[in-house]
Parts: sequence; structure tokens; C-alpha cells
Amino acid sequence: MFTPLLWSLLATFLFYDAQAASAAQWRGRSIYQVIVDRYALPSGSDLTLCDPSEQTWCGGTWNTLRENLDHIQNAGFTAVWISPVQQNWQGKRTPYGDPYHGYWIQDSTQLNERFGTADDLMALSEEIHRRDMYLMVDVVVNDVMALSTDPDYSIYMFKDSSYYHSYCPVDYSNTTSEQICWLGDFNVTLPDLDTTNPTVISGYSSWISELVSTYRIDGLRIDAAKHVDPAFWPAFCGAADVFCIGEVFGGLDVEDCAEWQGDVLDSVLNYPMYTALTQAFQIPGPLNISALTDTLSQSKQLYKDTTVLGNFLENQDLPRWAAGSVDVQTLYNAMTFNFMSDGIPICYYGQEMGFRGAGDPLNREPLWTSNYTITPTYQFIQQLNQFRNYLVNSTANISTPWTTAETQVLTTSQYGIAFMKGDVITILTNIGSPPQNNTHIAVQTPYERNTALTNVLTCEQWVVGSQALLKCNTL
Repeated sequence: MFTPLLWSLLATFLFYDAQAASAAQWRGRSIYQVIVDRYALPSGSDLTLCDPSEQTWCGGTWNTLRENLDHIQNAGFTAVWISPVQQNWQGKRTPYGDPYHGYWIQDSTQLNERFGTADDLMALSEEIHRRDMYLMVDVVVNDVMALSTDPDYSIYMFKDSSYYHSYCPVDYSNTTSEQICWLGDFNVTLPDLDTTNPTVISGYSSWISELVSTYRIDGLRIDAAKHVDPAFWPAFCGAADVFCIGEVFGGLDVEDCAEWQGDVLDSVLNYPMYTALTQAFQIPGPLNISALTDTLSQSKQLYKDTTVLGNFLENQDLPRWAAGSVDVQTLYNAMTFNFMSDGIPICYYGQEMGFRGAGDPLNREPLWTSNYTITPTYQFIQQLNQFRNYLVNSTANISTPWTTAETQVLTTSQYGIAFMKGDVITILTNIGSPPQNNTHIAVQTPYERNTALTNVLTCEQWVVGSQALLKCNTL
């Protein structure tokens, strides 16, 4: 990464706005995603008893998260995304374990007592805001959880079967089926709410408005957003009156993802870009830089606003990056892309520790086994956040802030990509480790010959050569 201006290593933070947080305010944030049950334990707990494969409660709470926020803030993150706070399944253990993750909803009008009390959640919110950070809460409205296709509906927020679609298995090749049929299987069924029902719409709108205002929530991450009638979301997010980013699970298809942003939701998690990054950088892998440039090009054409997309490399539904790539340098390059291009960078807890869980449930490891060590990856994230926060704050009042400057590809090759956003040129390679000196990337810059550019990671100066070219070894 390079800029023609030297920058100061300042601790820069965005100040909390007591009003509803908009998409424009979220542009400048970076997000740390937490599974509450797996982040921290009370002092004196046995730290050896949590086995992710057992799929059960390990003991993390809103209080233990609040008591260990330094780990997140010191890495430079300016927002925390937490597991759903809604009450989860209260019945017997399922064939897939217990609802430690927070996504098996029972009664949304109640809080998840496993995570704490209303006072505990309020205290967490207050502490996050005291640190000038934003609070994002995961919400589930598409479904509830049961152990059969004929459950007792009286235990849920909506207590009659008329508020739910009749059972049918999802056909993922059919959009209507995706929106009216039940996720899950016969071991754990997920009764699907009829979100076209006026009572469901008004009930959910009242609930989310009260939840957001009571706990000063700044943004919502919406689970399974594409499995809900699109017309439901504007009223729901309007009632919340905060930034709404939806999960539209998929692969490289930008068009399918992009249709959910704009008139439906403020933003979406950028699954097409995640897929492209794995194809471009993971080793072993196809090392297909074209997948990245093609996705960038389509994104500019199809999304309403690329600057608020959620950029990620890991989450609770996907294998850890290190489970698919043997070289940590590939993680550094892919993370740099997410921090320095359009969108909001998101890191899943444990990513900074190089966790290697290869999918659910192994990708839901307890963080406390790491002793919250300041690893080289953690330090690299600190640098990325520090520089990005500097760019966000130092350009906030100019005509084109860094956050809204368009990402422009300068060059690509089989070895990597160079792009520019604002005054910053980012050069990334897929070579991995160790460095190789026999290959180069020549970057056409907008700067005059002999302009000194500063590598913000090493403080080295690189000079623009003839024809405005910057020639870099693929390190």
C-alpha cells in the first residue's frame, strides 16, 4: 500500500452519534464479529472445557464481552457485531447440539438469558459507546426453531400457525421456494414466518423499534435476508431507523446479491467478493486474479453503493481462511483488499489468531484459548485499521472523502493486482511466501516521475519511474 503523503500513527476514532446511525456513518467503520458464547469467560473459569465439536454452551456472556473489549478496540476496530440477542430454543438438546450460536429463535420478545440480563446488554451497549464504537446486533426474523413440522406455536412470538407458511422443503433453484419454504431439515426444522402477513409486519416493526431504541443499537445484521419477502424489509428497517446489512448467501453471482441492496436493504454482505478473493489468493487454489477484477467490474455496474458493502473473509458459516490456505501471507493480502477497497471491512473473531476451523461447528472455536495474544496477524490488522481510520477521519470534510472515492484498477497480472482509492495505491500479490524477486508488477500511476511514495507498512520510500510507472517485486 502506498500514498504520496507521509501519515502519522495516530489513534483516531469516530465519535458516537446519539442519533440513528446511517449507512453514510457506517462507511467509515470497521467491524469485529463476535459469537458471544465463544469470546470470553468469567475470571477463574476453566479455559480447557470448550470443545467446538460438542456443539454446546461454553459460557461467554454480554458481561464477559464487555470486560474484554480492549482486545477489539486495541486492534483498531470501531464497531462490534454480536450474536442475536433474541431468546433461543428452550427445549431438549437437538441432534445438532444446543443453540449456543444464537440463531435458533424461540420468542423474540424475550432476551437470551444464556447471554445475560437486560441490564447486562445495556451495560455492554453503554461501554461500547463510551469507547466511541458502534454496536451491531444480528437479528433473525425469517424463522423460528422447532424439532418437527408440527410444533407448538404458543411458545413463539407469533403464537398461531396462521402466521407461518405451511411446511415445504426449500428448492434453492426457485426464488419463491426460498422465500416461503422452511430452512433446516427434519432434525432441526425452522418454521418460516409469513412476512407478507400484516400482523407479522406490524409485530416485527414494533419489536425492532423498541429493541433498537432501548439498547441504543447502531446497526442490524440480518440473517437469511434473501429468504424473506423483499417487500418486508423497507418497513422493518424503517422502523429500526438504523443501518441494515443483510446476509444474501451465495457465490460469485453479483446480480443475485445486488438486487437486495438499495430499494430493499441498505447493504449486503459481499459474498461474491469473498468468493473471488478465495479464488484469487488462497494457496492451494486457482490463483485467478480475473475472478477478482471481473467481480469488481460487475459490482460497479450492479450495486447501488459499493462503499457500504460488508467485506469479509470468514464468518460463522464458512471455513476459516487458514483451513483453505497454507500461507498466512495470502490472508494478509486478502485482508488488505477488504480494508483498502470500497466497503466496510469485517473480521470474524479468531481471524487475528489464525484459527483453522474447517466449517460449522469447528469454525466456532473459543477465543480464550489464544490468551488474546498479540499475534503478527493481530498487529497487521492494527496497521490496517490505523491507516484506514486515519484516511476516514482526515478526509471526512473534503469534497470526495476517502470512503466514497471510487476504487480504480490500475493494473493486473497473473501475480496480482494494483488499484487506487483516493490517494492510496494498493498493490497485492498472490505469490505467497517466500518472496520472489524474479517477477514484477509494473503499475501505471497518476503521479509524475520521481514522486516519492511511502509504503505505509514499512515506511520505505518508493520512487515513481519513467512513464509514471511504479515497479514492484512480487513480495
